[in-house]
Amino acid sequence: MKYVAASVLMLFCTLTALSQEQEEMKEFDSNFAHTVYFWLNNTDDAQDRAAFEKSLQKFLDTSAYAKTKFIGRPPRASRDVVDGSFTYSLIVTFDSAAAQQAYQDEAPHKLFIEESSGLWSKVIVYDSKGIN
Repeated sequence: MKYVAASVLMLFCTLTALSQEQEEMKEFDSNFAHTVYFWLNNTDDAQDRAAFEKSLQKFLDTSAYAKTKFIGRPPRASRDVVDGSFTYSLIVTFDSAAAQQAYQDEAPHKLFIEESSGLWSKVIVYDSKGIN
């Protein structure tokens, strides 16, 4: 019975934390989406991954312009059309192209590049404007 109670408590705490995290995430803004794919030099190095994640999270936490802030890793590919070759993805949305340009020029973004550019071998960026 103690095991069941502990499991229920753990599940409740996890769901509460996820709920709070989603409340903190701002709504997706379809005006301008900035999607970035990173390939780290040493994909299996836990220290490199931790350093990259810490620097990226610090940057996103201090950006004055980024709205939606999604950091992802590739899932196991289930279809031939899925490219899972990248190490991390980033999806950030903005009110406008001007806000995205301001984000490019802000100090937290430049610091992230300075701290982390030595960790990656390749970066690809896809910017999109909403059709509506």
